[in-house]
Amino acid sequence: MKATVYRIGAAAVAAGMVLTASVASAAPASRTGPVARVTGSAEVRLTYWPDSDVRAFTFDATAAPYSRPLPGAPDGLPTDAVGTVRISHLVAEAGITVGMVARVDCLATGPGIATLTAVVTEADEPVQDQVGKRLGFSVYDAGRRGTDRVGFSWSVVNADQNEAGEWGEGRTGTCMAPGPFAPVTRGDYTVRHQDLAPVPTRR
Repeated sequence: MKATVYRIGAAAVAAGMVLTASVASAAPASRTGPVARVTGSAEVRLTYWPDSDVRAFTFDATAAPYSRPLPGAPDGLPTDAVGTVRISHLVAEAGITVGMVARVDCLATGPGIATLTAVVTEADEPVQDQVGKRLGFSVYDAGRRGTDRVGFSWSVVNADQNEAGEWGEGRTGTCMAPGPFAPVTRGDYTVRHQDLAPVPTRR
């Protein structure tokens, strides 16, 4: 039987997803010199949930510091970023591939590691309720030292507790993500680290 393929982008089927294409992004023209960046596409394995599904992520995220003004931060934040995350999840049991596209809004890096968030802009029918939600990702670039890894918020950080002790769906703030818990099985990621830029001087 031929699998049905959904072509947009989604973010919450079972407990993982797969990315398949990247969209170029660029830092603002006013920003000179090197900036932090995360690129690459890979499939990952869930060590805690063995199955036949294929989950992959494609990242094209570039730092764009102080480019998104916020209440209380008129110049924006040093972690402001632009770019695209694409997610694809082949659900083997159902014979379908579900995907999602998200717009990057935050990026912070260290040597070989990055944390970023992105807001879902497009989602396939089974996960349309994810549109508008912010998702968190972490990326570990092992280089030649070993295996790259990825973390994603909805798989292991999906609950929160209010003052009354009641549990509900957790919310992801900018640049919030779990550690990179899922090892890459095919593909590669590149993290280009750059320290956060100083706060602009107002004249």
